[in-house]
Amino acid sequence: MQCPKCKTVNLEEGILDQKLSVKHCQECKGFWIPADEYETWQAEQPNHPVTPDLLLSMLDVDFVQSPFDTKASLCPECRRYLSRAKVNIKTPFYIERCQQCRGIWCDHGEWEVLEQLGLHTTIEQLFSHEWQTQMRSQQSLDQERQATIEKLGPLLAQRVFELTQELEEHPNGDFAVAYMMRRIAVNLQSPNS
Repeated sequence: MQCPKCKTVNLEEGILDQKLSVKHCQECKGFWIPADEYETWQAEQPNHPVTPDLLLSMLDVDFVQSPFDTKASLCPECRRYLSRAKVNIKTPFYIERCQQCRGIWCDHGEWEVLEQLGLHTTIEQLFSHEWQTQMRSQQSLDQERQATIEKLGPLLAQRVFELTQELEEHPNGDFAVAYMMRRIAVNLQSPNS
């Protein structure tokens, strides 16, 4: 079985986390996790699901992306293209999985980041449409929040965030939002502004 990234290097037997049998590449330091090995190991792990909103609080992880992460790859077992799921941290990377045999490829350092994020026991969720949609939505909200801080400054932005949360929870919060929008619109249209 050859490395899907180096293409000419044979994968060697190895053990990950003292129990998970993998096939690793001495050259690029990536490794292949056969589906049956992963599923057996996974069944023995405690179930602590990670949701995209919980993940956002942990995204500032130090990680140097492997130069092999951008390479498309073929499954070392069945030779089909590996599908990719983006892990959106500060330095994003892709986990790869074969849709046919369900084996998983991790480039150098990626497994350790998955462990840090608590995603190593539920890798299959990263490939779901729901997960990827939620991650994009969370990232969009995070970017909007950062833009608000840059435009208003940290103090005023924090007051806006706190007021927004209060209004979201209030049964008549929409009335207050409409009031503020009218006031701001009037001030913008005023010739003295």
